[in-house]
Amino acid sequence: MEQLLRMENITKRFGTFYANRDISFDVEKGEVHTLFGENGAGKSTLMNILFGLYQPSAGEIWLNGEKVSIHSASEATKHKIGMVHQHFMLVEALTVFENIILGDNQFHSPFIKREEAERKIRALAEKYGLAIDLTRRITDISVGEQQRVEIIKALYRDADLLILDEPTAVLTDPEVDSLFEIINKFKAEGKSVIFISHKMREVMNISDRITVLRNGKKVATVKKEEVTVKQLASMMIGREFKEEVFEKHASTSEYVLKLDGVSYNKASKHSGLDRVSFGVRAGEIVGIAGVDGNGQSQLAQVVTGILKPDEGTLQLGGTQVRSFTPGEMIRMGVSHIPEDRNRMGLVGNMTVEENLLLKTLDLPDVSRREGAFLQKEAISKKAESYREKYDIRCRSVQQEVRDLSGGNQQKVILARELEIKPKLLIASHPTRGLDVGATEFVHRQMIQAREEGCAILLISADFDEILNLSDRILVMFEGKIMGEFSGTNPPIEEISMALSGKRA
Repeated sequence: MEQLLRMENITKRFGTFYANRDISFDVEKGEVHTLFGENGAGKSTLMNILFGLYQPSAGEIWLNGEKVSIHSASEATKHKIGMVHQHFMLVEALTVFENIILGDNQFHSPFIKREEAERKIRALAEKYGLAIDLTRRITDISVGEQQRVEIIKALYRDADLLILDEPTAVLTDPEVDSLFEIINKFKAEGKSVIFISHKMREVMNISDRITVLRNGKKVATVKKEEVTVKQLASMMIGREFKEEVFEKHASTSEYVLKLDGVSYNKASKHSGLDRVSFGVRAGEIVGIAGVDGNGQSQLAQVVTGILKPDEGTLQLGGTQVRSFTPGEMIRMGVSHIPEDRNRMGLVGNMTVEENLLLKTLDLPDVSRREGAFLQKEAISKKAESYREKYDIRCRSVQQEVRDLSGGNQQKVILARELEIKPKLLIASHPTRGLDVGATEFVHRQMIQAREEGCAILLISADFDEILNLSDRILVMFEGKIMGEFSGTNPPIEEISMALSGKRA
């Protein structure tokens, strides 16, 4: 095959920290080349260099046999490179159409040729199976639809090389299948895709070749058919990968959490709760299984005090909750790993240190007079101990948390929520978007918390995660609990029936 792109000996240094070190990488025309590695391995940094958002500290880029320098995203676009970022670059207040043409000057006119632009967009949407409504605002469409807008933005600018940065992190299974169909159509035209991922099944499904990065360095480039899943995982984490199997507990301790007939917006099948009753005991993990959008988000928000139920009662440690506020739930010993770490779990422009200690700044070991006087040295020392214990990979605890990889951001949340020694942990999709190594770490920390007596309510759309961790399994469908099952030798067929709405 003919080579489209060659990146030679790329190095990117931030101060003394090397995000990329001497990486060589190439892409052929008509192939899907996956960049594979742990969160923080340097994948996105390398592609941000290719797209002109960063400048390399050393190294060269060649396109179609010619050496190029790319100093901005607009220059990358001129070279027919498109990029769909993990966190979409869309203006929520604008319509789909306005976002697609934003910054485009291909018609060489100060006036927007709307009809001509719409014709081109609709032709692309039909050709690639990208169904979108051009008139809707970004804030009113789903995550999957937003991704389609980003892809059409790139295709509208005639991209021959499409960079997809963790494109499936927030997609449902049907949306992933749809994305792969689009990629295959793109590839069939002789165009190329750089697919950034750490999800094994997807990588083995869509890739032609795979380049593995670890700690900012290239480990190997292999053809998909020449490597096994286990070999790939081992290359990524730098040691032999062994999937852990956790022992299940049948706890007889007191209930930490009890819900009795809790309803919220129960007329809605997909964003409500309908007479939900269950409990979670100290020292056990109760997993809530179900397809996303069946009331799981509302359940987490009720238990963490974000929403107040319309009816029913909720008890924590035998005390009925009457004041449904996040502050009250925190005072009653509830910790929360939210489903969206950026919007709900972190303050992006605050430092790693500040995010780690947000909930404990009024404690005597880091402040005096209940937070009135902060002891900076004690705060920094505690943050550094969390950084080491939870293997948070950052240049400094003074670094803004928004600059960390997704896996390291999740570790910041995990450290903050577990180090206050909660009675109850609500873990909503705790490993969404995480690589194998980070997932393994999060699971071990949750099991350790369970062993120390913490009650854990695990909400996850990853069925394997539910099966692997849960002592008991509850299935939610359209806001209702459809059945309860033991986590020891769980009856897969019965659980599958409950997931489709057939009561067990």
